[in-house]
Amino acid sequence: MKVNLFVSRDIEEPYADIHTNELTDNITKAMSILESDESSGMLAVKKGSDFALLEFSDVYMFRVEDKQVKVYTEKGEYQIKKPLYQVEETLTSDFVRISKTTIVNLKKVERVAPSLKGMMFIQLKNGLKDNISRKYLPDFKQALDL
Repeated sequence: MKVNLFVSRDIEEPYADIHTNELTDNITKAMSILESDESSGMLAVKKGSDFALLEFSDVYMFRVEDKQVKVYTEKGEYQIKKPLYQVEETLTSDFVRISKTTIVNLKKVERVAPSLKGMMFIQLKNGLKDNISRKYLPDFKQALDL
């Protein structure tokens, strides 16, 4: 899907025009979100040339890889354009940063175990694994009430 954004200071109220040859579930969902002004629970992501809307509750992990922010869900891997610090500002307390490059959804954690040099190892319910760095370990423990 091709997306165009036009910013103009002459417009009093934002509006969106959608041009399509078929009304898909994603377009219907996007229309509903745009009309309700309750888009805070949704995240626009990209997979290849396709765009999709994800609920934050479906996200397992945000991780920077090759200078791109990847979004991992049970179903797959997506990309977003926002830098990780901007994503972090919009997240609920269900999410916690575990390293300079990674934020995880606490509701998707399967297990946590000790790792090397004072770090901890984390495994998510979809099989993803990462290390919790020493710098972020106190915040992680606090988020879990440990």
